[in-house]
Amino acid sequence: MPTLRPAALSTLVLAVLLAAAPAAADPVERGRALLVQYRCGSCHTIPGVPVSRGQVAPPLTAWGQRSYIAGRLPNRPDVLARWIVAPQSLVPGTWMPSMGVSPAEAEAMAAYLFSLE
Repeated sequence: MPTLRPAALSTLVLAVLLAAAPAAADPVERGRALLVQYRCGSCHTIPGVPVSRGQVAPPLTAWGQRSYIAGRLPNRPDVLARWIVAPQSLVPGTWMPSMGVSPAEAEAMAAYLFSLE
């Protein structure tokens, strides 16, 4: 029976583990899933998000073409992510609630919204 040297065995084990590891999730698809998970469609209409027929807040269609968030913040991915995490800290008195979204989740949600051209 052939034997493997420790270095070769380590390399083989590492290769098998890397091949078995799931690929990093697409941030745009993850963002879409998070919009569903956090039920953003309860207030907003969002293309590609099932059961998003909200009429309380603005529709999130063609998000990438917008100039402003909440009518006053520059529409950039980093600002949108901060808005999703803590809207009241950016625009006190806004109706947009804080939903407990983490910064990493908000970045993925922003990636999805910016994909809506």
